[in-house]
Amino acid sequence: MHFWDEHKTITRYYEMKVSGVCEKYQLRQLEYDILMFIYNNPAYNTAADIVRIRKSTKSHVSTSLKVLEDCGFIERRVDKDNKKHVTIHLRRVKSISKLFCIEDLIHRGFI
Repeated sequence: MHFWDEHKTITRYYEMKVSGVCEKYQLRQLEYDILMFIYNNPAYNTAADIVRIRKSTKSHVSTSLKVLEDCGFIERRVDKDNKKHVTIHLRRVKSISKLFCIEDLIHRGFI
């Protein structure tokens, strides 16, 4: 039981720290987390990878990816040989790099 109490505390602290970044870029927490995941794990670049590894629901990932695509943070590329295989790629690298600079400061405890 103690582990889960600590996990909740850490999760709330993380959400509190990144809330300013989310507000600035008008992102929801899951959208921010997906951007972080894609940036830090470029080999896992499909929606199915995100669902499988992050243990998120398909509907939430799909909705978040649509928002990120509409905002210009990501683009989806359809495989020429297999139309069902769609990969996700970051687009606004400069803006996203700023996000991750801020994220680095958060992890170091400066923000």
